[in-house]
Amino acid sequence: MKKTVLITGATSGIGKATAQILAKNNYKVILCGRRKDRLEELQKELSAFTEVHSLAFDVRDKKDVLEKISSLPNDFSTIDVLINNAGNAHGLDPIQNGDLDDWDAMMDINVKGLLYVSKAIIPQMVERQSGHIINIGSTAAKEVYPNGNVYCGSKHAVDAITTGMRIDLNPFGIRVGGIHPGLVATEFSEVRFKGDAERAANVYKGFDPLQAEDIADIIHFVISRPYHVNIADLVVMSTAQASSTIVKKNI
Repeated sequence: MKKTVLITGATSGIGKATAQILAKNNYKVILCGRRKDRLEELQKELSAFTEVHSLAFDVRDKKDVLEKISSLPNDFSTIDVLINNAGNAHGLDPIQNGDLDDWDAMMDINVKGLLYVSKAIIPQMVERQSGHIINIGSTAAKEVYPNGNVYCGSKHAVDAITTGMRIDLNPFGIRVGGIHPGLVATEFSEVRFKGDAERAANVYKGFDPLQAEDIADIIHFVISRPYHVNIADLVVMSTAQASSTIVKKNI
């Protein structure tokens, strides 16, 4: 019997790559994202491999999150795996120069959005006493770097919430884990730098960064382990990266 996986932030980067690999490996997929045109395009692509449903919503909108997830048709309503992938970084400024709107966006999406989606799905997992939750964090969940202040704070919160979930949901046999990637060549830096493509590209120049497909492959591995195995906490970086700020670049 196919398992059903719900993925937030599925229209690009890690979320999209994860949807693609899982669709090709006998999972039913629920694609969630803000950009309806991208959702429709990806749903059409993946329907060649598996059953696919899409939900267009912004994880910041609590009411819409709850309504859209509760609207799932019967064939998709039992969610076996939740992948909380939606996340963002806005700006790279010292705390004294930080933009309040940037701070709100990071806390609302990275922390509150993750909680809203989880709240919509956890009760059914508790009732069934089974399920698997993967929260996508960052190496910024494990260390703080200059000008990373609020972004690092939001990802530290994800790490703490993941641990809290694992403790609270332990009596119900629910698996909970965090996956924390380092530098991954996606749209992430372009969003952080407000669409400055050149500045974003420079982040990944001079070394071989992780690709979205690398993380997707790891997610597939983690969720396909025998049920008695829970990979609780996983940090992954490219070989060239030693920490958030130490990267061997050939420039």
